[in-house]
Parts: sequence; C-alpha cells; structure tokens
Amino acid sequence: MPTGSWAHCLLLAASTFVALVLCSGPAVADGIDDVGDVVPHIEIDKSERVLRIKFSDQVYRQFPVAVGRGGPGDKQLTGDNRTPVGIYRVVGFNDSSRFHLFMRLNYPNVKDAFYGLKNKRITRYEFDRIINSLRLGELPPQNTALGGAIGIHGIGEETEKTLRIHSKVDWTEGCIALTNAEIAELRAYVTIGTEVVIKE
Repeated sequence: MPTGSWAHCLLLAASTFVALVLCSGPAVADGIDDVGDVVPHIEIDKSERVLRIKFSDQVYRQFPVAVGRGGPGDKQLTGDNRTPVGIYRVVGFNDSSRFHLFMRLNYPNVKDAFYGLKNKRITRYEFDRIINSLRLGELPPQNTALGGAIGIHGIGEETEKTLRIHSKVDWTEGCIALTNAEIAELRAYVTIGTEVVIKE
C-alpha cells in the first residue's frame, strides 16, 4: 500500500475514535438523564460552606450553604448548634416546614451513638434504641442528649435581610441551609435513602 494511502487510513481511524469519544461525552455534562443507573449522593463541606450533588466522584451541581452557628467541630450535644460530621441518609421530607422544605437526616448515626455512650452522654438503653432504629432504616430517637432534628432546609420567609444574613453568616441550629429556590432544585435529586456525606 502506498505511504499516502496508509497515512490516510490512520487519519480516518483516529478521527472515528475521537468522534466516538466526543459523542459519549462526560456522564453528567448534559444532564441527569445521561448518568444511567448511577445514584447521586450529596456532599457537604462545612469549611467551604458548599453542598455538592455528585454522581460517583463527578460534581453535577453545587450550592453555597449556611451551617450551624456553633462553629467548627462535630455535633456532640443537643443545643450546641453544631452541624454533625459523618455519613447520613435522608429519611423524610416535610414540604410544609417553616423553612420552606425540610429533608430530615438520620442523625444520630452509629458513630454518634458510640461517641455518646463512650462519653456517658447517653445510656446503654438509649444507645441500643439508636442502633436498632438505624438497623431497621428508621429515624433514630431524637430526644436524647445527642440532639436531633438535623436536616437540609431552605430559608423560609425570604426577605432582603434574611437573604443577606444567609449569604454571610452560619445561622442554623445545626442544619444545612440553602435558599428556597436551591432546596427546591435539590429536591429533584434526592429520595429516601440518599447518602449525605458531611465533611469538616
């Protein structure tokens, strides 16, 4: 085969390969329908004040957030106003919340329960109740010294003042807050059981 014909064949093959790659594209570049059976999860970075919707390790969407006004560190007690750190699941929705929409997390989790028992924050009976609830996929007890009612929610009544505070200050009692429009958008990607990873 002449050299020119051989080079032409190589060029044609390379062009075909590139076209196939470009057509397949990145999994999330063109929308949620392109990710197939990949299940989204939520990642929250407290120090960066950001919530990310992720498919595998790929960020699909992200939003600025406000977290607990108790400052950095893991939640330890009811009333400390800290946002917990760990891996949680969405276990319920409240569309009539005063915060517009509330996505409840299964706090306290196993890690929180072990910490509470080790440090004598909770009794063995309370520890067993938490663990059994988590095993059954139910909301763990919310009335122990570890606290409860942790979730992701909106602002509620949005005014110039509340939006300004939200953009500059961590104002919640331990929850993660987005604007009402952002929590509504997030809701489309979240179901019961969605994993939520909260990092310091």
